[in-house]
Amino acid sequence: MTLVQLRHFVLLADVGSFVQASAALFLTQPALTRSIQALEDELGGALFDRLGRRIALTPFGREALARARRLVSDAEALKQAGQGLHGGLIGQLRVGLSSGPGALLSTPLMLHMAEHHPRLQLHISRGNTAVLLDALRAQKLDAAVVDIRDMRPSAELQVSLAFELGAGFLVRPEHPLVQRGGPVSLDDVMAYPVASTPLSDEVARMLIARYGPQANPDDMVTLRCDETLSIVELARRSNAIVLTVNAAAADLVRLPVSPNLDATARFGLVTLARRQEAPALRILREQMPTWTGGPLAG
Repeated sequence: MTLVQLRHFVLLADVGSFVQASAALFLTQPALTRSIQALEDELGGALFDRLGRRIALTPFGREALARARRLVSDAEALKQAGQGLHGGLIGQLRVGLSSGPGALLSTPLMLHMAEHHPRLQLHISRGNTAVLLDALRAQKLDAAVVDIRDMRPSAELQVSLAFELGAGFLVRPEHPLVQRGGPVSLDDVMAYPVASTPLSDEVARMLIARYGPQANPDDMVTLRCDETLSIVELARRSNAIVLTVNAAAADLVRLPVSPNLDATARFGLVTLARRQEAPALRILREQMPTWTGGPLAG
């Protein structure tokens, strides 16, 4: 068994086609087939079922794939360390950002890499917390910054650099409720479209406790989108009211709702526990306190 064979196996499982995998690997199809067959012979079981031109992982193949990903990932991390990634000049960093962190961190992270580490390959993936954590477990990401209130306790995940951001009902400065002056009621808010990204159960309970059953996001929120930047743009261009972190839109104003919402969103940097981190991840760890502007806890 060789690392090359394992890389072939992982890529073939990802693309699901000998034709596409061989093209991506710059191999002939017969050469890739021989590589996979040799790996299957050594492992003592078929990794794929051949269904005409299609292939599908066997039960043994699904179990072997998880281990193969770990071996390939560890080998890549070792290679990067050996190449001197300590300086952050080369290599790769794969980061997942959920909606709020994506709105806050994507541009500063790319600008920092472009200016200070132009040879380092940065890959930013966007998605909801569950999708990003699944990708992290599959070692398709080196780390993820997500809403940690949406996370279930897990021994395989490690949270660090937790930070809180104030959140509330945000509107454009010219919004009719702002022009009225003074606090408004939830009934006033619900007279307009209310937009938000998916909210955690904890936030839903807090809203109901503060404003009553009518504040249940299932009823109150009429416009849902996974992207914070999209709902912020909606508020800029309409009288919609968005429930999101204040830092996502410096040009919007916080609507004073009675009783005061006084909410926070809690995010954190999540990595795999007991796994060697990608060396370039230190760059994100060093810069996040500057970009978030919030209290951080290691």
